[in-house]
Amino acid sequence: MEKEQLKIGRIPYANFYPIFYYFDKECKNSAYKFVKGVPSKVNRMLREGELDISPSSSIEFLRNRSEYLILPWFSINSSGCINSILLFSQCPIQELGGKDIALSSESETSAALLRIILKEFLSLKCRFSPVHRRSVKNILSSFSAVLHIGDTAMREAKKLESRVKSQESSVLNSKLLTLNSIYVYDLGDLWFKYTGLPFVFALWIVRKNAASEKDELVRQFASDLLKAKKYARRQFPLIAGETPQRKWLSEKELIDYWKTISYDFTEKQMEGLNLFEKYLKKFRQ
Repeated sequence: MEKEQLKIGRIPYANFYPIFYYFDKECKNSAYKFVKGVPSKVNRMLREGELDISPSSSIEFLRNRSEYLILPWFSINSSGCINSILLFSQCPIQELGGKDIALSSESETSAALLRIILKEFLSLKCRFSPVHRRSVKNILSSFSAVLHIGDTAMREAKKLESRVKSQESSVLNSKLLTLNSIYVYDLGDLWFKYTGLPFVFALWIVRKNAASEKDELVRQFASDLLKAKKYARRQFPLIAGETPQRKWLSEKELIDYWKTISYDFTEKQMEGLNLFEKYLKKFRQ
């Protein structure tokens, strides 16, 4: 008889790497089957029952509450800069009204967050189009701004930064940079500026049927995830030396990046998530 496994989404971005490093190196995980994919892919797989549990976009949970449970105490969130959800613009953000903005096709949450910031906080009406291209310079030949997430956002910012020899501050610790005449805005920072609350980009979500049918495995995974979170915080220097992203980010930049992220999910994060849901409902009205 084939051994029962828990099918788990695995997002290959730098923000999740410390957590999955633990599962790769320190955890006996023969009962876990990890499936790689960008946020939009694992969201779809979780929704369609191809995964049991996944770190998925917060918007996926909010839109399909009846199908899911939140795995307590875990999320990806920031109170201020997240450093990997970046808007690259040819002009100051307050001048984007009526202009065309390109959106990464990898995350609905970040796209919705940008729409909220522009419409609700800055009273701007813009036009949006999904893009699959990565080069900021290339995209900005057709659009006034582009939203990138994850490793693509950090890599593109790093490429622009490397072309500005006189630029001393790094994109990974600046709230706003002008790189090669391009304005770079951190959406986590903008959300916090206007709300004073953390923004929850991703949650660990379990399908309700999996929570029922694979109860013991889900409980074991939750326990291992807690160990992974504690391990990661203690071992950032070790993990930074082995992450694939060190090809284009220094170990110090990686550690600084991970330290800006909160992997917790407390009442404060829930408050931020509830406010995000409130704005989403206004958009649907």
